[in-house]
Amino acid sequence: MRFIFSFLFGLVTLFAYSQFQVSGKVVNTFNEPMENIHVHTHGKTTSTDVNGNYTIYNLKEGNHVIEFSFSGYLPYKQKYFLKSNLIINAVMIINETQIEEVAIQSKNSNVTKSQKENVISKSTIERYGSQNLGDVLKEIAGVSALKTGNSIVKPIINGLHSNRVVTLNQGIRIEDQQWGIEHAPNIDINSIQKIKVIKGASALQYGGDAIGGVVLLEPNLIRVDTLIGKTMLSLNSNGRGGSAATSLFRAKEKGLNWNFNASLKYFGDRETRNYVLSNSGNREQNFSGGLSYQLAKHNLSTYYSLYNSQVGILKASHIGNTNDLYNAIVNFQPAVIEDFTYNLAHPKQEATHHFLKVQDHISLTDFSSLEVVYSFQWNNRKEFDVRRNSQNTNAALDLDLKTHIFKVDFQTQKGKFELKNGVNLFLQNNEANPFTGVRPLIPTFSKNEIGFYGVSNYNFNESLVFELGGRLDFSTIEASKYYLKSRWNERNYNEAFSAFIQSEVGNQYFTKPKFNYVNFSGNIGFKKTFHHDYVWYFNVNLASRNPNVSELFSDGLHHSNGQIELGDLRIQQEKSFKIASTVTKSWQQTGFEIHPYLNFINDFIFLKPIGFETTIRGAFPVWSFQQTNAVLSGIDIAFNAVVFKKGSYNLGTAYVNGWDTSNQKHLIDVPPLKIMNGFKWHEKNWYNFKAEVKNEWVFTQNQFPNYNFSANIIQNNQLVAVEIPISEAPKGYNLWHFYSELQFETSKKTNLVIAFSIDNLTNEAYRDYLNRQRFFVDEMGRNFQLQIKFNY
Repeated sequence: MRFIFSFLFGLVTLFAYSQFQVSGKVVNTFNEPMENIHVHTHGKTTSTDVNGNYTIYNLKEGNHVIEFSFSGYLPYKQKYFLKSNLIINAVMIINETQIEEVAIQSKNSNVTKSQKENVISKSTIERYGSQNLGDVLKEIAGVSALKTGNSIVKPIINGLHSNRVVTLNQGIRIEDQQWGIEHAPNIDINSIQKIKVIKGASALQYGGDAIGGVVLLEPNLIRVDTLIGKTMLSLNSNGRGGSAATSLFRAKEKGLNWNFNASLKYFGDRETRNYVLSNSGNREQNFSGGLSYQLAKHNLSTYYSLYNSQVGILKASHIGNTNDLYNAIVNFQPAVIEDFTYNLAHPKQEATHHFLKVQDHISLTDFSSLEVVYSFQWNNRKEFDVRRNSQNTNAALDLDLKTHIFKVDFQTQKGKFELKNGVNLFLQNNEANPFTGVRPLIPTFSKNEIGFYGVSNYNFNESLVFELGGRLDFSTIEASKYYLKSRWNERNYNEAFSAFIQSEVGNQYFTKPKFNYVNFSGNIGFKKTFHHDYVWYFNVNLASRNPNVSELFSDGLHHSNGQIELGDLRIQQEKSFKIASTVTKSWQQTGFEIHPYLNFINDFIFLKPIGFETTIRGAFPVWSFQQTNAVLSGIDIAFNAVVFKKGSYNLGTAYVNGWDTSNQKHLIDVPPLKIMNGFKWHEKNWYNFKAEVKNEWVFTQNQFPNYNFSANIIQNNQLVAVEIPISEAPKGYNLWHFYSELQFETSKKTNLVIAFSIDNLTNEAYRDYLNRQRFFVDEMGRNFQLQIKFNY
């Protein structure tokens, strides 16, 4: 009996005090082993040997943090759960003055575990310093651009755009009158250090209405004692202008950190191969800065940015009569061609966006944290029309949008289980200036929301992660709007919405429409890692989106794109059910990514051309918001390979099919098939010389609905009925681009980078199906760009 008791006691003691080990290898960015790297975890320390190997013994089961550090290199941390012997490898990044991308990340760094995040690095962003966010996002397969001219660009992700794509800066949704198809995000691209794109609504902590996807704009995360800066100048031949930007970043592991960024842009009229795009210049004046203070358990921070832009609207898009509209579309010749100028005449638009964020990140334990955030955004948008009275310089549309966002997020990890949950409060008010002399396209309104979310991950093992999430949002939209009685009766609103009428004022009704919405969004998926570095992401999400104010209340001329837009009070919520899968594979010098998807959307909202109206300001196409049931299916493919020691090849292609299941026809404004090929050359011994040749092949979009309409025009002094081919897609195009750069070491801590690039190398004349000005003019022609960047 004593023997049995002793045996059982020893067995229990053995299991109670099971000891494990962590081992691995540490290398630098050239995959070379590193000796004498300090390794610390759970109170135990060791160093790597001459081959970069290390082992730490006698560790107990549970959650731990391991840290690697070495003088002259950035420290690296990682959280892990130990239940058996474990291998953890690390790559050490040198702490240079020129830091392209430094992020101390743990396994919890990804926004979503079940969907692949596409990342655009700082070096790529810098190439587009004189352009905008929508242009740089096209670097990702499956992301296209919806444009109004050359300066207004919005991203399209897997065929969806506008309010279906949520853009976040510093983790906060950008609220900048983004309801318009041609309203580009008010973001200074020079203030961004890294961009993440998530194709779908799986990032539930940021909202459940991102049916298209989420664009995350992130700053540098540097936690070492350093002072770095950058000044960059870009000069462009097309537009005869350029941009200048400068930034400075002061970082410490503990204590006060600060940074600032300022930039300017100045361009005149752009040019096609054959003519000037009159009144297509733009300006920008931007500033951003932040302070943070790192304590033992708190990271207090504040951030402020100012974005200010002035954009000329193509004169040829504002025409005098129906004849001009028909001739512009049919004859491919703009109605207005003037000499080059830097002046911004009417029509034009101005936007000013203030953004303030205050945050406290509280570390409760090594494996749990609480984040409390308040943000305020103030956006003013002015759109200026061509007035009959040339002395009247008042804005035709003047909107003041104020948004308050308060959110609390909690995150914890216990063993294999991770949990993120929180609450968001959203308060917004828009004031439409009533003294413009023009009926406001968007009325005065208020919008209030409260949302609750929870996302959990379960790590079955090192190769399988399961994700489950849900979100519930309650929202209210209330507007104050005048309706012409003729428009009210034409739309047959009286039967369903008579309760909204508050009073009659002459030939108008003063109304107060109010709508309440409840939305549920959910996500389920997994990430599975196989042998030989194959990774499979699979995701199913359910999302719903409220109609925005434009889709409900638009009623008049949208000056910046020269069309009359009509909302509909009957517009209902969109509901999306998306199935997406991604397979990735990475060899030592080769990799690929395949992303097929299927998206079912009930009550899909779209703009449909229905005719034209002649006003005192000219003749304009009329577009009306309507709904249908739709299916979007497609595939994105990316491939890269090192074809020989100093050269690499990359491929990106995307195809999406949009189908109106209710009316058995194709959807409007769906991107055509696109293939991007690029070849890069890198010679380190030639002043770190880099060169790239890229081919952009966009096919003709043959899958579009026929929304052409008839109109009467004057030909030979007679009234003739003609068909306005407003639905027809232009021919596809094939463009070549070139980029090169040299780097010169000016001192031990500074360097100079000189880059030269050519866009549209062969100066092709073409029109883009996704540009709202394709009815009037060609796209921009060849552009030479010289960039000078000084890092210090």
